[in-house]
Amino acid sequence: MENPVYKRVLLKLSGEAISSGPDGILNFDYIKEIASVIKQCTDKGVQFGIIVGAGNIWRGRSGENMDRVKADHMGMLATCINAVALQESFIRNGLDTVVMTSVEMKAFAKPFVRDDAVSELENGKVVIFGGGLGIPFVSTDTAAVVRAAEIGADIVLMAKNIDAIYTADPRKDPNAEKISDITYKEILARGLAAMDSTATSFAMDNNIPIHVFGLDKCENIYKVIMGAKMGTVVKGE
Repeated sequence: MENPVYKRVLLKLSGEAISSGPDGILNFDYIKEIASVIKQCTDKGVQFGIIVGAGNIWRGRSGENMDRVKADHMGMLATCINAVALQESFIRNGLDTVVMTSVEMKAFAKPFVRDDAVSELENGKVVIFGGGLGIPFVSTDTAAVVRAAEIGADIVLMAKNIDAIYTADPRKDPNAEKISDITYKEILARGLAAMDSTATSFAMDNNIPIHVFGLDKCENIYKVIMGAKMGTVVKGE
C-alpha cells in the first residue's frame, strides 16, 4: 500500500489554475476534481493547509493608476472570494474545511490564529488561508511560505499553470529548459521568475522545501504527495 511522503503540506493554488479560462472566474467542475484528489490524500492522513491566489479575479499590479496599497487590498479581498468558493465546494465533496483570513471578516471566515489553525489541521480539517498575509507589497507566494513555517508544514506544494521551473518562460522562449532540482540561491542568482524573490529568500532562510508542479491534471497533487518525480524541487545546498 502506498504511503504519503509528507504528513502536513501547504498547497499553493494559483487563481489561474482554478479559473475557467480568460472569460471566466472559477471552474467549479475542476475545483470538484481538486477536492476529490485532496480527499484521497486526507484519507491517508495527510493534513492540508491551502493558500489560494487571485489572478483569476484581480492582481494588485492590475491597478496601474491606483494607489498600490489600495490595489493590493483588492487583491487580498479577491483571495478571500476564492477561499470561500473552495471551502463551499470542498465541503460539498466530503472535506471538512475551514477558512481563516489574515484580516478579520467574521461573517465569512475565522480570523487567522496560528494555534487554532494547527488544532484544526490536527483534527483532520482542511484549512484555507485567505487574505494573504494581510499586508500590501507581498505576494501569495510569500504568504504560502510564511504560513508553511507557522503551521510546521513539511513542504510547500506550488501547483501552477506551468509544469515546472524553466530557464526562461516556456510560453515565450521555445529554447527554455525544464529544471528538475534547484537551490534557492540559484533561483535568486539567475533571476528566475518561478516565484517572487521575497518568498524564495524566506524559504531559504527557514529551510522550507518547495515543490513546483503543474495543475493541468488534479491527480498531480496526489502523485507529488506520494513521492512522484515531476516538476521542480527547490531546497538548500
